[in-house]
Amino acid sequence: MKLGIIIICYNNENDIDISHCVKYLNKVKDIEICLVNNNSKDNTYNVLKEIKEYCGHVSIVDIKKFKSDSAAVKAGARFMSSQFNLKHLGFVNTIMIRKYQDLSHLIKAILDNQVDILNYDQNISNNKPIKLTMFQSLFPVMDYLAKMDLNDYSKLNHLS
Repeated sequence: MKLGIIIICYNNENDIDISHCVKYLNKVKDIEICLVNNNSKDNTYNVLKEIKEYCGHVSIVDIKKFKSDSAAVKAGARFMSSQFNLKHLGFVNTIMIRKYQDLSHLIKAILDNQVDILNYDQNISNNKPIKLTMFQSLFPVMDYLAKMDLNDYSKLNHLS
């Protein structure tokens, strides 16, 4: 089943290691990634564009006027639903990028837990009494990742 993940970025230029992001993004299978630049005041948008150049399954949405996280997620969801036929659509906010020290660590955590994240969303969906629309069924990837012990990812400081 195809999974889409929206990652909201706001002034994360210093939290993005382009080469490591590209390395991990190119290992991801069956996931479409949408990087949403929420009117960053630094060089985040250009960094995201550089990542997109090297990764075929990465899209960028550039928001010109700062929006709340929920509005930025909706902008990414509208784009993803219009471009791709996705069964599951999750999102990650800017805070999670910083919790994982940088975007590449977050992407590695998603890559390492892709099946579990998908199963987590399916379990949530299966427990709903009615079928939800794409926007209603958006799920926070951070809910799953927050359950993991972030200490397990402390070793990511020494990426290979």
